[in-house]
Parts: sequence; C-alpha cells; structure tokens
Amino acid sequence: QHYKSITFIELMADSLDDISVNLSTTSISSDEVSGVSKINGDGRVLWRSDSLIEGYVGGNTKPMSNEVRRARLEEAFRTIIECVGEDPNRGGLKDTPSRAAKSILFLTKGYEENLDMVVKNAKFEEDYMEMVTVRDIEFHSLCEHHLIPFYGKIHIGYIPTGKVLGLSKLARIAEMYTRRFQNQERITKQIANAVVDAIRPSGVGVIIEGSHMCMSMRGVQKSGAETLTSTMLGTFLDDPRTRDEFLRICTRR
Repeated sequence: QHYKSITFIELMADSLDDISVNLSTTSISSDEVSGVSKINGDGRVLWRSDSLIEGYVGGNTKPMSNEVRRARLEEAFRTIIECVGEDPNRGGLKDTPSRAAKSILFLTKGYEENLDMVVKNAKFEEDYMEMVTVRDIEFHSLCEHHLIPFYGKIHIGYIPTGKVLGLSKLARIAEMYTRRFQNQERITKQIANAVVDAIRPSGVGVIIEGSHMCMSMRGVQKSGAETLTSTMLGTFLDDPRTRDEFLRICTRR
C-alpha cells in the first residue's frame, strides 16, 4: 500500500493513482480507505486517532499503528537510559520506557488531529461584528530543536463576519498545534491561519507569551527570559485602532 499526505490528514489507497490531486473531486471511495472515520463531501478524510499513521523509518515514510509506535518508542527510551549509563532493569527505571512512550504520545497527540475534527459543527451564525477575544489560554509544547518543554499563555482575537466559533474551540485549536514538536513562531501563525480557515473573519490576532526551558535549564541558562510572538491578519494588521484594542485587552491585568 502507498501513502500520501494531503492537507491535514493521511490518505491510504491501493495505488497513488487512486488519490486525486484535486481535493474537491477526489476519486477515493470509502471502500478504498482504511483507518478513517468518513470521507467528507469535499474529499477530505477525518482521521481517527487509532488509525495508521506515517512514521519516518530509515529515510522512508512507513505505516505504523499505535501499537508499533509505542513499542518502538519504548525501545528508544530504553536505549537512552542505557546510553546515559543507567541500568534500565533497576527498580525505579524498569517501567520508565513504557511510561515515557505513553507520555510522548500524549504530548504529541496534535499530530492525530485536524481542524475539522477540532472545530466540528461549533460554527454559529451570529449578527455580531465586534472583537471576540479569548486570552490567557495555557499551553505546553515541546521545542523541536531540543525536545525540551516550553509553555505559557496564548491570546486569540478575531472579528466575525456573520459566524462565530464556540469559545472552547479557540483553546482546542491552540491545543492541536501546541501538542506537537514545535517552535513558538510557527504556532502563532498556524493558530491565526486556522481561525481564518474556520470562519473567514475580517481579521485575526494571536499573541503568545512563552517561557522556554531550553534557555533556562541548559544552554544560556536564563530562567527569567520570556518570548513574545504575534501574528496579525486582516483588520488587525491594516487598522491600527483594531490592533491597539486587541493589544490593550491582552495586556490588561
């Protein structure tokens, strides 16, 4: 079987010819795809968390089930324990590879989600044209450069044009992108673009305040440093008054 990535999801078919490059007219039928919950009318597949995913093995992407992923992770963590000079069989470490494998799968569960799965049907028609802001969304992520945690708060604002998102969905969008190997700059942009894709607002603003343990517990070892990133789209970028209002809301304590 061949695997090909399209947008947010993984499609599985008997041959690459079965996968149409035009998502709106994809030729894949439900009988040709396994490990998915359904195929949308626009040709996108909703991916179940227990489906096969692509793993990068030996320079090539290969399908791996959750069971295979966990087993490989356990072996990798056992190797790490041995390489630092510890005995993986001693009492305190005997079950650590299993626990660590489960932990890393949870910390990277954002790879198993896409925007459709997160937002679902929580898009509501509403005659409201003013700013909506959810601030102080707590997040934890893993720096892709050192696999060390960074954490902090995310502020998201948008101006609707007839549709609003369920408030919890903004937090879930943030969770989807932070539960991956990441950098703060990319997360900021991804969240803003996702809100645009979901409801087409007239503008979106995202600010992230992050503390990076790769700067505090290693390297330069500056524990008080804080990193701020922002993405402004639409009216948040073009209209200084809108941008200033959003900044005041985010910084008000």
